[in-house]
Amino acid sequence: MAEIVIAVAGKVLEYLVFPIGRQLGYLFCYRSPAQKLRNQVQTLRTARNDQQITVDEATRKGDEIRPAVREWLNGVDQITGEAEALALTMDDQNMSCLKGWCPNPISCYQLGREAYKKAQVIVGMQTARNFPDGISYGVPPRSATFKGYECFQSRDSTLKDIMDALRDDKTKMIGVCGMGGLGKTMLVKQVAQQAKQQNLFTTDIYIDVSWTRDLKKDEEGIAKIQQKIAEMLGYQFKGKDESTKADELKQRLQKNKKQEKENQPEKEKILIILDDIWKEINLEKVGIPFKDDQTICKLNIAGDSVEGDQLRPIAIKVLDECGGLPIAIVTIATTLKDETIAVWKNALDELRSCAPTNIIGMEEKVYSCLEWSYHHLKGDEVKSLFLLCGCLSYYGDISMDQMLRYAIGMNFFDRIDSLEGAINKLVTLVKTLKASSLLLDRDGSGVGASRLLFMDGDHESVRMHDLVRDVARIIASKDPHLFKVVEDVPSDQDWTEIEDESKFISLYCKAVHELPPRLVCPKLQFFILQSNSGASLNTIPNMFFEGMSQLKVLALSGMHFPTLPSTLQSLANLRTLCLDRCKLGDMAIIGELKKLQVLSMVGSDIQQLPREMMQLTNLRLLDLNYCEMLKVIPRDILSSLSRLECLFMKSSFSEWAAEEVCDGESNACLSELNNLHRLRTIEVKIPNAELVPKADMFNHNLTSYAIFIGSFYRLPKTYEKSRTLHLQGGDKSLLFRDEILKLLRTTEDMLLWRLEVCGRPIPIRSFDSLKTLVVRECHGLKILFVLSMGRDLPQLEEMTIEDCYKMQQIIEDGHFGINLRLLFPKLRSLKLGFLPKLVNFGYFSFVMETTSKAMCSHGNPDINMSFFNYQS
Repeated sequence: MAEIVIAVAGKVLEYLVFPIGRQLGYLFCYRSPAQKLRNQVQTLRTARNDQQITVDEATRKGDEIRPAVREWLNGVDQITGEAEALALTMDDQNMSCLKGWCPNPISCYQLGREAYKKAQVIVGMQTARNFPDGISYGVPPRSATFKGYECFQSRDSTLKDIMDALRDDKTKMIGVCGMGGLGKTMLVKQVAQQAKQQNLFTTDIYIDVSWTRDLKKDEEGIAKIQQKIAEMLGYQFKGKDESTKADELKQRLQKNKKQEKENQPEKEKILIILDDIWKEINLEKVGIPFKDDQTICKLNIAGDSVEGDQLRPIAIKVLDECGGLPIAIVTIATTLKDETIAVWKNALDELRSCAPTNIIGMEEKVYSCLEWSYHHLKGDEVKSLFLLCGCLSYYGDISMDQMLRYAIGMNFFDRIDSLEGAINKLVTLVKTLKASSLLLDRDGSGVGASRLLFMDGDHESVRMHDLVRDVARIIASKDPHLFKVVEDVPSDQDWTEIEDESKFISLYCKAVHELPPRLVCPKLQFFILQSNSGASLNTIPNMFFEGMSQLKVLALSGMHFPTLPSTLQSLANLRTLCLDRCKLGDMAIIGELKKLQVLSMVGSDIQQLPREMMQLTNLRLLDLNYCEMLKVIPRDILSSLSRLECLFMKSSFSEWAAEEVCDGESNACLSELNNLHRLRTIEVKIPNAELVPKADMFNHNLTSYAIFIGSFYRLPKTYEKSRTLHLQGGDKSLLFRDEILKLLRTTEDMLLWRLEVCGRPIPIRSFDSLKTLVVRECHGLKILFVLSMGRDLPQLEEMTIEDCYKMQQIIEDGHFGINLRLLFPKLRSLKLGFLPKLVNFGYFSFVMETTSKAMCSHGNPDINMSFFNYQS
């Protein structure tokens, strides 16, 4: 009975007395819980700061913080903040009617109870700091977002095909092939990005395998692939050798199959991209399983052929002969596109019968396929041009301008009478090589080369793939071509190794100090000798060219010739001579080169042209661009070059003599150019408008020109249009001279700068071909154009008028109103700046529909015109 009483008394104490005591404690001891609460808050904050140090360290290592840890940190921040606020309330609030001597029982009770609850939570948070699984875990690096991708219709179609294949679970491997520079890397990166956005894969792995260019880096390269895949999957290898890692990686990648069998909902899917493959990679050695997979390889090489079903097995065999190498596949595919089954079978037989060729650094299949593509080029001209490109492809682009000069010298276009015809033929041949994937597009032109002959960006220059170049040189080194290319001639070169029956020799001397007295090459037709600016080789022995009577092309750059070697005059068959960046003195013997058609001295320091040049009556192209030291061109030299078609003198000679000076010792005058009846292209600077002859200066058969009249300090390096006329200074009456008016009818790009204008406006009928017009600092100009009845500016696309302080109107209209939509049908850009007196285009108002935002007006806030109706 006593035990029962004791038990009941215990329960009474537990459920009644103790809670009542706690409640009374809230009432009478509210100051003690406040201090205790502060102590607990400080302890918890110390623990939180300590935990944060560990979290920061894990974050720096790239680990992901576990959700429980983040939740604990956030919970600590919340409870400590609430507890601190409560403690402040308990301290500051006036809880008594006599400043604490008579406490408010209700407030004391409520705050004391709240403090007790917060303290219990804090104790719980301290206990919860124990994380048995650790605070973080390692994760693979996140996929990057790739920028710089440009959308083109053909590329979009390819991208769609690849994405469709990625969505097909049956397709395990996809190949993206193409020549270098076509944008394959950006394409596959865009594929990875879209696949990620569409959640097609749980992990995507991009690996650059450009090391495959070097046959000696197989083991090192495979190890890099293995490590990259492991890092992206968050996997650490246990083994150290290649085969063990391959087994581990294979098991890790095949984890997906296990998930698939067990019907796990979140199945892992991995996308691996290997970019810039130059040779076959053994995926089994890497540890990428694929042989056991049911792989479907979709191939479309010959297009939508009616014979597709019959062609497919033959095409697959042809691809086998390509060894799976992209460069071989592309060249063969482009050659056989749209061909019949018989042609494909013949190609297969020929590829199989190709003699093995052992070339260091090159797969045998590559050489066989590229050689086959070369032999199937149609015509000797395109084959010769291909081999020439192989010899010119040193470091990057091959200038079309340079190629033209060498091709003329080698007589590639012997049946073509004009340079314009030769240019068209060259463009056609290059297009054929591009279509065969043996040449590539590449923007940029050679140093000092004129762009007037090749204005189209696609035709400025070309590029040859490194492997294609190597194959071209190997083919060219054999009979009947006998090319020899040495890109880095050593200082101890044994010149007897170069003396042979070669027809083409190209030498790039970096460390050579001197040349042999003679180079015995009796069959040599093409000789390039380049020396960089820092090389010690800067001259050629006097008898060096003896015995080279068959030479047709000679290019010497960066050399020093106080006097040209005397044996140069023995080169009776020389057609192209390039002395670019040379220091030139006495050049009198050049007059003996009677067959010379191309003479280039770009960037040389020549000061005077020799009178003997008058004998070069077969010269068709003369390039004196950037000959800034050239001060003397004796009179009658230019007019004697009766077959001259191209004359380039940018940033060069400008000491033209006045027409009234008839002294035979004087410099050339501009009227001599009128005697060049075959002249089609010219770049020239005329420093003073007074030098422009009143009679005709040109024969008006010019197809391209860049003419600068005035004291221009800098001339543009390149041109947007093929016919450019820039006028600076002088009286505006210059525009009304017959010679200039004739030029204006064909000019596409015109600049009027600081003209002293005091006459009538310019008749619009003078600008039939004008596309770009810039008018600057013509302060006396009030009206720019006068509108003639029935005339307009049909080609004008861009117009800029700036800093003309007196300009009131752009167009003077003698009729009622101006319809600018008819006057400027192609105008897409108008810039007006600092024209303080400009009222409007004309006296009458006009309304035009605006479809472009290319209008820019500076310093004319009151002008409000909508004028565009053309979109390019």
